[in-house]
Amino acid sequence: MSFDLILFGGTGDLAWRKLLPALFQAFRHGSLPAGGRIVGVARDDLSDAQYRALIKSRFDDVDLAKRPNEEEFARFADRLFYLRMDLSSPADYARLGTLLSTHTADTVVMYLATAPGLFTTFCEQIAIAGLNGPQMRVVLEKPLGHNLASNRAINESVRRVFSERQIFRIDHYLGKPSVQNLFALRFGNALFEPLWRRETIANIQITIAEELGIEKRGAFYDSTGALRDMVQNHALQLLCAIGMEPPINAHADAIRDEKLKVLRSLKPWTPETLRQHVVRGQYSAGTIDGQAVNAYRQEIGVNASSSTETFVALRCEIANWRWAGVPFYIRTGKRLAGRSAYIEVNFRPAPHAIFKSPMGAANRLVIHLQPKDGLELHLFAQGQQNRQQSQAQGHPDSRIGQTLAPVQLDLDFDKRFGSERVGAYERLLLDVIDGRLNLFVRSDEQEEAWRWVEPIMESWKNDTEDPRSYASGTWGPSASSAMIARDGYCWTEEC
Repeated sequence: MSFDLILFGGTGDLAWRKLLPALFQAFRHGSLPAGGRIVGVARDDLSDAQYRALIKSRFDDVDLAKRPNEEEFARFADRLFYLRMDLSSPADYARLGTLLSTHTADTVVMYLATAPGLFTTFCEQIAIAGLNGPQMRVVLEKPLGHNLASNRAINESVRRVFSERQIFRIDHYLGKPSVQNLFALRFGNALFEPLWRRETIANIQITIAEELGIEKRGAFYDSTGALRDMVQNHALQLLCAIGMEPPINAHADAIRDEKLKVLRSLKPWTPETLRQHVVRGQYSAGTIDGQAVNAYRQEIGVNASSSTETFVALRCEIANWRWAGVPFYIRTGKRLAGRSAYIEVNFRPAPHAIFKSPMGAANRLVIHLQPKDGLELHLFAQGQQNRQQSQAQGHPDSRIGQTLAPVQLDLDFDKRFGSERVGAYERLLLDVIDGRLNLFVRSDEQEEAWRWVEPIMESWKNDTEDPRSYASGTWGPSASSAMIARDGYCWTEEC
């Protein structure tokens, strides 16, 4: 199959850090269709040769195992081209049309790795130039808007030019192998389905923690914050995957219909729940890996009196028959004590204890997303205890040998399937070329997610208090621990 992939923002951070390395890995793995061109588009005045040299130099920053050798890059570079464009210039779209006409491609993918403010202009100009034919597909990067109204405006402008089947709204978390295994765990096995409900599950926790700060994205992040950057998209998509009903089949709309039901079932916010169940924080100076790091307000590009949140923790509920009364906890933040993303399913304790077990003990299923990719099932097995210890602790002889000890079953997917599995962006880019929509977000999903988080944003806008401060290298403000403790639970590292 032949294709053209037009990468708008082709010299930008996302292009050289994520997209082009992912395309190279697909090329290395032999999964990138042979008849394809990759065209970088930006405002820089570069030739094809200069663009190839630029991309080659950027590969020095990629993980060593994913860097091409000279021969590999030479073959990959044969597919790389460059076009200088101003996205507001009709003449430049005519030049793009001329370039596309030199290659009869089955599919043309237009990837907008640009500021969302340019999406509407792009769509208007594409329509004027007549470049929105049925073979065209458009990929939209997050954040798609900054609130519900702006999200609707962008989606409406895109839908005026492209059909829903041509629009690929990307959330790279959905392309992670671990998230694919989450769907496989739930819908490819009969083991957990009878337990996947309020009668047996006490609570579910979703954690996306980063040690890094905002890096060089100060201006962007200060106008975005953790709620828009992580919760509205990544975290809520994970919530949908863990909470959705089994779809009738594996088709894109069947899956997305069930995710939409979850979003529509989230309990709406009230003034009381906004006060009790939402915590926002901002990192102060501290230590990461033994190195002193700045406070958020000292970062380049950040307003010195900024109230932008770098940490969010919240408690929510899915108000349906399967999940009624089960709290879902979400937390995400920058400059935390570790880099990890995982979902923890905490089961209710055995209804009647006939063994001695650790205080507050219960079974847990931990689904690791990064940096580890795998599953841990925490169980209990019979431990050993001698008679003298048992009597000293006041237990009758009949309980000797019946003390339970925690054990765990650990499945490491990297060890089982190999660490060179298809990465998130590689998988998603290949899906776009092939026209598979399963791992992409539909517009009504996005709107429901914005509708649910918007009351939080409005409450913060009217809040005169600053975000709660937490030292870099910790697990966030103490209010996050207090929030979950009110239900009698704790975050994993605090239990």
